[in-house]
Amino acid sequence: MIPEPTPLPAQSRDSTRSVHAGETKVKPYGSLTTPIVQTSTYAFEDTAAVIAHMQRKKADLPPLRGEYGRYDNPTQATVERKLAALDGGDSALLFASGMAAATTVLLALLSPGDNIVVTDDLYRLTREFCLVFLGRFGIVTTLIKSGDYAALEAAIQPRTRLIFSEAPSNPYLRVMDIPRMAEVAHRHGVLLFMDSTFASPINLKPLALGADLVIHSATKYLGGHNDLLAGVIVGPKETMLTLRTARNILGGVADPHNAYLLLRGLKTLAIRIQKQNENGLRVAQFLESQPKVRQVYYPGLPSHPDHEIARRLMTGFGGVVTFEIDGDLERTGRFVDALRLPYIGPSLGGVESIVEQPALMSHFTKDKAEREAIGIKDELVRLALGIEDAEDLIADLEQALAKI
Repeated sequence: MIPEPTPLPAQSRDSTRSVHAGETKVKPYGSLTTPIVQTSTYAFEDTAAVIAHMQRKKADLPPLRGEYGRYDNPTQATVERKLAALDGGDSALLFASGMAAATTVLLALLSPGDNIVVTDDLYRLTREFCLVFLGRFGIVTTLIKSGDYAALEAAIQPRTRLIFSEAPSNPYLRVMDIPRMAEVAHRHGVLLFMDSTFASPINLKPLALGADLVIHSATKYLGGHNDLLAGVIVGPKETMLTLRTARNILGGVADPHNAYLLLRGLKTLAIRIQKQNENGLRVAQFLESQPKVRQVYYPGLPSHPDHEIARRLMTGFGGVVTFEIDGDLERTGRFVDALRLPYIGPSLGGVESIVEQPALMSHFTKDKAEREAIGIKDELVRLALGIEDAEDLIADLEQALAKI
C-alpha cells in the first residue's frame, strides 16, 4: 500500500515544500528519511489483491501499491509528488534523464504530419532530436528566433501541435515572455512546453504563467550535487496519464537510488538557489566592469535584452553567467585555465562552480563558421556558479583576468 502524503498548509512556501511536500510524516520502520525501495517487482498477498489492483489500473485510478518497477516505485513516487508541488502541477513524472523526459513527451504527443515550433536556442540535443529524429517519422520542425513573437505567430500551421521553448536559455540566458507565448499557443489550440532547467521551480513557475507542460533536467539544480542523472515533466492530470503510459512503454524510468539522491538534493533546493542567485548577480556585475570582458549575458543586468521580462516573471536570475573575453580562442582558453575554483566541464546547477568554453566543448565538432552562425563565438565562456562565497569567486576571476 502506497501511503498518502501528509498534507501541507496551502500557504506553504518553496523551502517548506522542498523539505516536506510529497512525503509522509510516518515512514516505514520509523525512518526520518524516505527509504530506497530496491525492487524490480512486487508480490501480491492473494488473487483478490491482484484483481483489486488491476481494476484500479483499468479505471485509470492512481495505484495503491506497486506492480512492476518500470511502472511504480515508492521512492520515485515521493519525488514526483514533491516536484509537482514545487512546480504547481497536478502531477509529475520522473525519468532517467532530461533527454528521456523530452523525447518521451514528443513521441507521445506528436504524430506523422504534425508540426512542432521550437525556438532556435533550445538545448542543442533536443533541437537535434526535433530536426533529425522526428523528421524520420514525418513530423516537421519549424525553428524560430528566440524573442521573435511575430515569427512565433506566423509559424503556427493547421497541424501545429506543440511550441517548445526554454527560459532562461543556454548559453545566452534569453527569457521568453511565457504569458505572451501561452496566449498565442492557446488561441490556436496548441500546447506550450517549456524547459525551465536553468531557472528551477524556485526562480520561475511556467505553469502558473500559462505553460501547459514544464520539463527540468533534474541532473542540474534539482539534484544540485553533480552526482545523478534524471529528468522530470510536470503538468495537468490528463496529459500526464498519457505520458505515464508512454514512459511505461519506452522505459526511460529513474532507478530508486537516483530517485533517493534527487529527493535528498531537493531538500536544500531553495537555499541553494538563493545562494546561486546571489553569486550570479554579483559575479555578473563584477565582470561587466572589467575591461578584458567584452560583454556579459545575465538576465539580472539591465544590459540583457530580456531584463524587463525576467524582472516581471522571475523571482531570481540564476547562477549561470555567460560572457565574452576580449580576445580570441587561445586567449580565452588561457583565462579558463587560470581559474582556480571552477572545474572545467559541462553541466551546471551543482554546489561546485563549473566553467566551459562552448567552442571547445559542446560545439567542438562544428567548424568556426558553423559555430558563429549559431552564435557560439570562440571567446564565449559559460560560468555555472556553485555555492562558494561570492568574494572568493570574484577574487579568482580577477586573478585569472590579470594573467591574460
